Amino acid sequence: MTINDQERLNSAALALRHARQSGQTVGQISESHHISGLDEAYAVAQINSDYKVSQGARIIGKKVGLTSKAVQQQLGVDQPDFGILFDDMEYLDGDTVPVSRLMQPKIEAEIAFIVGRDLVGPMPSWGEFISALAYALPALEIVDSAIHNWKITLEDTVADNASCGLFVLGNQPIEIGSLNLAKVKMELEHNKVVASKGNGAACLGHPLKAAWWLARTMCEKGIGLKAGEVILSGALGPMVNVQAGDNVTAYIGRLGSVSCKLV
Repeated sequence: MTINDQERLNSAALALRHARQSGQTVGQISESHHISGLDEAYAVAQINSDYKVSQGARIIGKKVGLTSKAVQQQLGVDQPDFGILFDDMEYLDGDTVPVSRLMQPKIEAEIAFIVGRDLVGPMPSWGEFISALAYALPALEIVDSAIHNWKITLEDTVADNASCGLFVLGNQPIEIGSLNLAKVKMELEHNKVVASKGNGAACLGHPLKAAWWLARTMCEKGIGLKAGEVILSGALGPMVNVQAGDNVTAYIGRLGSVSCKLV
């Protein structure tokens, strides 16, 4: 990579960071800064991740994005991506969530997994991955984009930390061995009206397969997953636009429900 290439990536990262700090969206980074391919997009995201850590933020998990065909169709992309979860993004069931921190929030219901032991080194087999998970939880992810009107390419959402915003976790962890996660049903109520429906199979065919993709990708990149980290495995159905004042509850089969009030 040349000095000019690095300056271009740094400039793209700064544009995204300023957008989030100011609350003003920007145009496609892929176009304005000629971000081409996933390697460059992830490099931009890493610059901003490193910046957040330097400012005192703590990494507490990872997310898989764009796992639902419905969401892929909504955004015009055709493969998953990943992003980094920080401690200032996390809320729990019943919390009041300051969605005013975001610019273009959308909400989706997901299954979260808690890592029980470190996954580092070689890409884990299916058995190694399953044995490393501790629990599952119902979750809401409130995604956000710094790109104007969500007019994103895959490079744009990857560079923007997979459109991470905030997330809400259920209170009661459930052991995964007792659940048929591919068949679990989901309904998301937006202000007491069902606004999204789906199931576990909508998430790359099975939420655990989406999470395994993430674990293998993280190990391949030399990052890995640490005990206690959260994995958001991806949307179980279409996203829903939200705003301050909304109440949202997701019901996810035997995992139970998770809710929040947006302010």
